[in-house]
Amino acid sequence: MTPGETVTALIKANEARDVDAILAVLAPDVVYENVPMNVMNGPDEVRAMLGPFAEMAERIEWEVLEQVEGGDVVMNERVDRFWLEGGHQIELRVAGVFKVKNGKITLWRDYFDLAEFNSQMPG
Repeated sequence: MTPGETVTALIKANEARDVDAILAVLAPDVVYENVPMNVMNGPDEVRAMLGPFAEMAERIEWEVLEQVEGGDVVMNERVDRFWLEGGHQIELRVAGVFKVKNGKITLWRDYFDLAEFNSQMPG
């Protein structure tokens, strides 16, 4: 797989809410950073973050508006949509940066507006 195909596999796994498939494309030493939030190091921390959110979401859609690939770096501009229990929807504009080595994502960094996210959370 090319680095772009690896990132696309990650996106499809997110949309399927399949945490095991997400982890399958991540390197053992992956660093995942939600820039306005915290940094996760390694698959166990990624699972701890994504698992509950994937369970809470009834549906996830990541619309990739643009994606570019140069060497082992992939960058994309997305609109991430999450449908939560009870029909509540969250929609975020996201810019993602990924580094891929040997078919595995070693760095996953998403930039988004935390206030925009918080304003859409229920309750």
